Amino acid sequence: MDIFELYQRHPQITTDSRNCPKDSIFIALKGATFDGNKFASSALEKGCSYAIIDNPDYAKAGDDRYIVVDDTLTAFKELAREHRRQFHIPVIGITGTNGKTTTKELISTVLAKRYRVMHTEGNFNNDVGVPKTLMRLTADDDIAVVEMGASHPDDIKRLVEYVEPTCGLITNVGHAHILGFGSFDGVKKTKGELYDFLADHDGLLFLNSSNEDLMDMAEKRNFNRIITYGEDEGAQIKGRVLSCAPFLRFEWTDTHDALHDTYEVQTKLIGSYNLDNLLAAITVGRHFGVIPGEINAALEEYTPSNNRSQLETTKYNHLVVDAYNANPSSMKAALDNFKLMEVDNKMLILGDMRELGNTSAEEHQKIVDHLQADGMKPEQVWLVGEEFGKTDCDFRKFPDVEAVKAEIKRQRPEGHYILIKGSNGIKLFELPELL
Repeated sequence: MDIFELYQRHPQITTDSRNCPKDSIFIALKGATFDGNKFASSALEKGCSYAIIDNPDYAKAGDDRYIVVDDTLTAFKELAREHRRQFHIPVIGITGTNGKTTTKELISTVLAKRYRVMHTEGNFNNDVGVPKTLMRLTADDDIAVVEMGASHPDDIKRLVEYVEPTCGLITNVGHAHILGFGSFDGVKKTKGELYDFLADHDGLLFLNSSNEDLMDMAEKRNFNRIITYGEDEGAQIKGRVLSCAPFLRFEWTDTHDALHDTYEVQTKLIGSYNLDNLLAAITVGRHFGVIPGEINAALEEYTPSNNRSQLETTKYNHLVVDAYNANPSSMKAALDNFKLMEVDNKMLILGDMRELGNTSAEEHQKIVDHLQADGMKPEQVWLVGEEFGKTDCDFRKFPDVEAVKAEIKRQRPEGHYILIKGSNGIKLFELPELL
């Protein structure tokens, strides 16, 4: 049976047997700790018209509501690709080591001033999240913005084959998920699979011309259409940081615009490193005809709410919360920005950076050395986790977040600007409510 034809008759998909709308189709996905095949019969009982499974042992004999395929995830992705092909609209693909979720949100916010935008929700950027995103496309949508994540070789290659982006960008490439990629060259090769697809399909590339790695990657491919942004003089959209006190204020100019007007924008984002993300959003917006006034309004209105570059003011402290993810490049960027912030009484709470493989000890020591050498001089530095615990330094060390909680309850820091940065698995996101 053709699954897309089936979907056209029953245009609602569920992968959760607890949520089975009447006449929907249940797709039995599998994970490390669950097997959706086991819940197929329950999904049908609750209202689904069909159940797509890949283990025939769970199909009841003579019941044609069970559709058996070789692999349910592959079937789901192929369905999502066929659904995506029904919409002849711009599809913007985004990947990168750092900043891809923030960039996706900024681009979507800017484009929403003129268009109906379907974009990735949260961080649904993997093998399951991307097809779920594509399935949300409707005839009302003008543009799609799709985020794609990767932690292993060929991850992006597999995703772009279903997303089929018409344009896109890589935010940056850094030392992250080395355990999965094997090396920094592995990171560049995998992220570059978005470039491969765009170059092979005459797609439009939005390129940060101030990033040497991205420039080198783009030059190795045959692009017919490139629009650049960055801090260098040759960029079409050129910008520079004005201040971080503590929120980022910057200016930008469209050098291809006849007027060459320069615009100043006061954001609600923490971090000079967000300049690249903001310039990317401006570049995409300008390409699609969003006027500068609308762009500036969108960027000034945008408030982060995802544990990325957030400033929280509590009864006791000001917190710069960036506790969703961490790798050597994003950690250094956060520290360098914190140094630039024009505030007093600085404190750091830094958690381990995960998935660095055999480079982990070296990378954690580099961060500690950077702290000791760069003149930041925070009043206190707390390091959390096993990897930071092995470093050679005099900073205060905690084995885990529970030990930090105990110390806060014993003697809470007060009157500080505190940067909280670490990999999600270290659970530093549990600290703000105590600080």
